[in-house]
Amino acid sequence: MVIIILYFAIVLAIGIVVSRRSIKDIDSYFLGSNKLPWWMLGISNASGMFDITGTMWLVYLLFVYGMKSVWIPWLWPIFNQVFLFAYLSIWLRRSNVMTGAQWIETRFGNGKGARLAHIIVVCFALVSVVGFIAYDFKGIGKFAKIFLPWDLSPDTYAIILMSITAIYAVKGGMVSVVATEVLQFLVMTVASVAVGIVAMNAVAPEALNAVIPSGWKELFFGWHLNLDWTGIMDSVNTKIAEDGYELFMIFMMMVLFKGILVSAAGPAPNYDMQRILATKDTKEASKMSWLVSLVLFFPRYMMIAGLTVLALVYLMPELKAMGPNVDFEMILPLALKDLIPVGLVGVLLAGLLAAFMSTYAATINAAPAYVVNDIYKKFINPNAHPKKYVHMSIAVSVFFVILGFVFGIMVQSVNQITLWIVNGLWGGYTAANVLKWYWWRMNGYGYFWGMVIGIAAALMMPVVFPALPALNAFPYVLAISVLGSVLGSYLTEPEPDNVLMKFYVTVRPWGLWKPVHEKVKARFPEFNPNLGFKRDMFNVVIGIVWQTTLLAAPIYLVIHEYTYFAITLGVTAVTSIILKFTWWNKLDEICGEETEKIYREIASKIE
Repeated sequence: MVIIILYFAIVLAIGIVVSRRSIKDIDSYFLGSNKLPWWMLGISNASGMFDITGTMWLVYLLFVYGMKSVWIPWLWPIFNQVFLFAYLSIWLRRSNVMTGAQWIETRFGNGKGARLAHIIVVCFALVSVVGFIAYDFKGIGKFAKIFLPWDLSPDTYAIILMSITAIYAVKGGMVSVVATEVLQFLVMTVASVAVGIVAMNAVAPEALNAVIPSGWKELFFGWHLNLDWTGIMDSVNTKIAEDGYELFMIFMMMVLFKGILVSAAGPAPNYDMQRILATKDTKEASKMSWLVSLVLFFPRYMMIAGLTVLALVYLMPELKAMGPNVDFEMILPLALKDLIPVGLVGVLLAGLLAAFMSTYAATINAAPAYVVNDIYKKFINPNAHPKKYVHMSIAVSVFFVILGFVFGIMVQSVNQITLWIVNGLWGGYTAANVLKWYWWRMNGYGYFWGMVIGIAAALMMPVVFPALPALNAFPYVLAISVLGSVLGSYLTEPEPDNVLMKFYVTVRPWGLWKPVHEKVKARFPEFNPNLGFKRDMFNVVIGIVWQTTLLAAPIYLVIHEYTYFAITLGVTAVTSIILKFTWWNKLDEICGEETEKIYREIASKIE
């Protein structure tokens, strides 16, 4: 407890001291005045994704599905970070705005359709913030109940810990959050590697092999999952059946289909988008998104693998005693409580609390931008004193923290809120946000109706078709949302030529932009279109392989599969070299300062 209290005190002190740099105006509060280096933003972003709740879920996946669990996070999808560094972070940063809702003006202008699109993005952003606060709330409450000494309910623990974290996040804005998250990530990395080493020393390969089914260590798969836990822990078979993953090839085809579309839609309006918009320029935006995968997955999966193998070998009797209704989300806290040496537990608890604080602080820092910048400043009081916007941002943050608490109390489990976020919100988000980048005819009305109908369909599917798995419902939700987007666009006028031309010149997307390109080329013969589609897609494929090896390698290391560990690292090295030549070395050509300046000048001539 002394280590944890000391850690909280240090983080709060750093956050409050640094916050003095962050209260000059709304730009410094939300984006750090675009002066933070890309590596700090990248570590901060990785820290925000290294959350307790998600780690509990990933430990459960590795326990049940073994090496094949490496593929299941594509459901989120984790490879959206590859699409970002390959090209989408560059496109987004070129807009030079503060929020995703403000970006709508860049794409759709200021007409009625654009205002409707603006409103729906604000609503989506705020609902997702509440959802993620509830997600953090559920995870930290279950975790704290195991470890903290007072006899309080999980919800009470969550309220206390989240209120403490909110102090520096609300007060200091982006600079405070990033500074503390860099420290928190260092703590988490040390803790994660330590857990992996403890597990490697405590669990021999023979001991692990005795408690896992055949195929648990196999990364690749056929049509069926082929994991039979009968005689080892029969309740796991029930869990696999409930998850619906037995036909694993079909499941992965659906995951890949959904994942590619969600990734191509670009980042949702949350802390990930905020980090991209906070970078100094387009080149640093791309590098920042790349760094997230590089620094996040290896240490995180050292912890996940370490806790999982310890639980498999030493917690089986306790888990079997739970009967048919095993709470697999409790594997992480139980393994940490019972199996980690006493001297290390304080450091690990500090590391996991750091993970929670990072995700939660990043989430609540993103929320007020949409209320203050995109509603109050845009529509109500555009000429207020800069400090007033900051003070309003603090008040809005507090309101959303409280609202998230209420929603978190209502939610029953981590898995429930995870599925709601992934399949409800993101299911309805996808179609309209893919079309906005790649199809010129998409207008504000089409975006609005695509989002509204898509989200409504995603949330109604469990009510109308309760037996239909959420992932299987995605194609239907997608089709309904596409129909809403296309009809909404074609039944109304396209956006004005000057809006479309300015967006096309400024952001320079590839895709179905031929009519706009011809108008730009006729007026500005010196303009060259983006011909990087094949290069970007090649980098996406190589990047997904590269990222996947960063997940698999630490698991192989912890379970003593050194041959596969070496092979995986070899693939990591080869894909890294390829990306060095096909992506990193091309950044100056794609988005160097001189290149960006030329196109900004062309865009400035479009009225």
